[in-house]
Amino acid sequence: MARIGLFFGTTTGNTRKVAKMIKKRYDDEIMAKPQNVNKVSADDIAGYDYLIFGTPTMGSGQLPGLSADCEEESWEEFLPNLEAVDFTGKTVALYGLGDQVGYPNEFVDAMIELYDLVTSRGGQVVGAWPTDGYEFDASQAVVDGKFVGLVLDQDNQSQLTEERLNAWLAQIAPAFGLPA
Repeated sequence: MARIGLFFGTTTGNTRKVAKMIKKRYDDEIMAKPQNVNKVSADDIAGYDYLIFGTPTMGSGQLPGLSADCEEESWEEFLPNLEAVDFTGKTVALYGLGDQVGYPNEFVDAMIELYDLVTSRGGQVVGAWPTDGYEFDASQAVVDGKFVGLVLDQDNQSQLTEERLNAWLAQIAPAFGLPA
């Protein structure tokens, strides 16, 4: 089994595309194929000590799911299944997609729900990301002056995605037992 599990929720497919960009950088021994959370079980996630979770933020700061007018179930419906998972000893990195222009008051808010779940269940979240270079009014995903994970704005700053992704993967590599 691969060492790192990569799981995402998506609506438009952008979060899935980023997951595929991440996977391209690692072989199958290091990282498993990206999986949508609407196609996995809590046991699938519990089987990994190293995890990357990705999510977009919907509307007024919600996780993707049916109540956010998504066409399929996603993180909203899956998150309760993870309440039975003990994240003690697990290292988790988060990435989130948001629109800082269209939703400046709830920019990438959904990330905090994943962060809170992992940390409340004993997990360690790595990969905090600076807020510099973004223009937004408020975000629940800012803790101690940094985002709780990598933030990508495919709507307004897609030209920065590769650079940000490469820097973030190098940042989290040591926590995942990988060379930077």
